[in-house]
Amino acid sequence: MTLIVAIDGPSGAGKSTVAKALAERLAVPYIDTGAMYRAVGLAVRDAGHALPLRDPDEVVGIANAMQIELVPDPRGARVVADGRDVTDAIREPDISLYASAVSAIPGVRRRLVSEQQRLGRARGGVMEGRDIGTRVFPDAPFKFFLTAPPSVRALRRALELARRGRPEPYEKVLSEMEKRDRDDATRADSPLTLDSSYILLDTEGLTPEGVVDELAKRVAGEPRRSSPPG
Repeated sequence: MTLIVAIDGPSGAGKSTVAKALAERLAVPYIDTGAMYRAVGLAVRDAGHALPLRDPDEVVGIANAMQIELVPDPRGARVVADGRDVTDAIREPDISLYASAVSAIPGVRRRLVSEQQRLGRARGGVMEGRDIGTRVFPDAPFKFFLTAPPSVRALRRALELARRGRPEPYEKVLSEMEKRDRDDATRADSPLTLDSSYILLDTEGLTPEGVVDELAKRVAGEPRRSSPPG
């Protein structure tokens, strides 16, 4: 029996922090699907491709050739791409835009969705991203959509970058976040969206611990069932 908890939402809504803590609380793996798109985005940037991406076939080729591993770690997970630890590199500010760009390419999504479904079927876990409950595991027994106003999410991201020693002006972070929101919501393949099967939670004014408590309560309050093959 594998438990799948889907956590979707826009950038900066607190998905990663909450998903890591919830996975620990539930004693299941944490699977950061967004990190996989970031790893492809990093590889595409490092291969010399500038935005906007003009050769989707080459980008798909890069994605198909990559081996991406999510390695359990006390911090949540390390991301290893082709044997290289890219956990920190994929959090560089411009990689958010690359991740959004590559995620709009159907061939990239097919490659990564297939891998995400394989991981979920094999291990279960708390999976966070932007299409877990709509595309990767649409019949997951627990589906949450975390959100917050762009200004709140941008401030969180700016503070995170400052903690990592890579400060960026708040205005720049906000502008890039709003662009990514537009790109994610309007892409033709698996846009960021939600339906009535989700539980919607605005995280503004809530602590991460408070959000985790609410999600864990929801999971505990329902009978667990195995997730379908996907």
